Amino acid sequence: MFRSLIAFGLFVALAGSASAAPGLWQAYDKYFAKAKYIDLTHTVAPDVPVWHGFGPSKFEPTINPETGKPYTYQADGFEATHYDLSTDQLGTQLDPPAHWDPNYPAIDELPATYAVRPLVVISIVPQLERDPGYHLQVADVRAWEKVHGRVPAGSVVFVRSDWSKRWPDPALAKEDTFPGVSLDALKFLHEQRHILMHGHEPLDTDTTPTLEGEAWLMHHGYTQAEGVANLDRVAETGCLVAIGYPKFKGGTGGYARYIAICPPSWKYGTTIGPDDAPLPRSDKALHWDAKAGTRVR
Repeated sequence: MFRSLIAFGLFVALAGSASAAPGLWQAYDKYFAKAKYIDLTHTVAPDVPVWHGFGPSKFEPTINPETGKPYTYQADGFEATHYDLSTDQLGTQLDPPAHWDPNYPAIDELPATYAVRPLVVISIVPQLERDPGYHLQVADVRAWEKVHGRVPAGSVVFVRSDWSKRWPDPALAKEDTFPGVSLDALKFLHEQRHILMHGHEPLDTDTTPTLEGEAWLMHHGYTQAEGVANLDRVAETGCLVAIGYPKFKGGTGGYARYIAICPPSWKYGTTIGPDDAPLPRSDKALHWDAKAGTRVR
């Protein structure tokens, strides 16, 4: 039943119908307006796990250069935040190939066609019970295909490990043993199944000394997602993924947001509703917390 959500051929028929709403609007009304939406993204904060080689980041209130004081709701009617980010490899990410190879696209050079893709979720959780450092293998992909059919060309494949359930424990960035994706599996997915990209929950692709998987991807023009969350709440097949990221000039990494879009019958997620606009007002005001180094409620 999930396959109907990604039957994009239907969109063309709808667009050509004299009685249909213009373009893709009817497809939106029929599928997306009733779909379940699941955020697969960690919140970026100063204390999230990050490789020690990048160092810490810092959030501060934006300072009015004329007064030398922070903007405040009381005095200025608004507030703003200054972000001192140590790296573009922070939190949930989208790695463009320029991260490792300057002859391939940077984050601002990625095509708009990345926006929405079929989403495949392959779980290696059972294997991790036996081996905490298990890496996705070609056999795992083939086992998934025996149940769900061939991995769609142009899709995004996220590898579920549940590693992200311990987020934002800073100790995660110091561990040498963590779930990964083998080079053979990456080559199979890209060269045999022709996927757009893969994603994983940890902050590195594999635990090899040379990060061989990430090196191969970047030097062959492929992107990847890192630090993905909440894959335990997404169906293994039949959902889509919406991909968003800032367009930094010459950026070698991207703070990304991934949203799974699943069928209305799926047990997890939120649906479009009346509270989307205007957004609900909270009885707890957002305020600066010096100890947390960010705004909190």
